[in-house]
Amino acid sequence: MELNKFIDHTLLRADATEAEILNLCEEALKYKFYSVCVNSNYVTFARQALGSSQVKVCSVIGFPLGAMSTEAKVFEAKKAIEHGASEIDMVINIGRLKSKNHVEVLKDISAVKRAIGHIPLKVILEISELSKNEIVKACEICIDAKADFVKTSTGFSKSGATLTAVKIMRKSVKDILKIKASGGIRDTETALKYIEAGVDRIGTSSGVGMMTNQTVLSSY
Repeated sequence: MELNKFIDHTLLRADATEAEILNLCEEALKYKFYSVCVNSNYVTFARQALGSSQVKVCSVIGFPLGAMSTEAKVFEAKKAIEHGASEIDMVINIGRLKSKNHVEVLKDISAVKRAIGHIPLKVILEISELSKNEIVKACEICIDAKADFVKTSTGFSKSGATLTAVKIMRKSVKDILKIKASGGIRDTETALKYIEAGVDRIGTSSGVGMMTNQTVLSSY
């Protein structure tokens, strides 16, 4: 298994500098990660740094709260694609979901998906804020909205991914949607456990360490 092909190499801190984003891209090129995941402000910069390589640029949208208007999310997503993003990770409207206003949640996700067309859309559920039933409902809404992935976390809330939540998500989406686990996944062993649980992508800022450790493990 090529672990590097599961990794969205991620840097989403508000104080991330151009030099750090450039280093992120250089690492992604070296280890042939699936993508770099950056804030929309850095999409053009990252695309230029990656040149004509196969490494994709993933942009987060409505990040990290998900509480902005649908129109703002749509605009940000469209601009990110114009600037070179190949995938979009949007944050679900958590407050609307917890209010049981499922129609508005569906409209929010559907509008972004319509705006970006065939571009893969990953919907961040922020599982640390949700009950089991809310995770299940969010997954059902994402299916109805024709999203491509459900994603565990932003990495900016109380906690990140859990295997329990991933198992709930996998049972809920079956084989209809893919799953991205992110938030707190920092070593090879943990990443492999998530992949074994049915995850299709890993969002992490620790990809280089994972690859280095994997090389060490494979040498024995």
